[in-house]
Amino acid sequence: MIIKVLGSGCSNCKKLEENTRKAIEELGIEATIEKVTDFKQIMAYGVMKTPALVVNEKVKIMGKVPSAEEIKKYL
Repeated sequence: MIIKVLGSGCSNCKKLEENTRKAIEELGIEATIEKVTDFKQIMAYGVMKTPALVVNEKVKIMGKVPSAEEIKKYL
């Protein structure tokens, strides 16, 4: 599973990455997390509000920082 955290690197982006890592660990799944900070790449996903979470090339969440429990639903 490939998970991407899209955003500029702001505190919300970092929190989303932290919550995503926690969700992966709690579920015991193997996944790669990539950070995407290039706005052209972010726009290519149709994301207009960051941070955003992309799972296997599908945008699941944008414009908010969900809890680890919420993220588990998308993994």
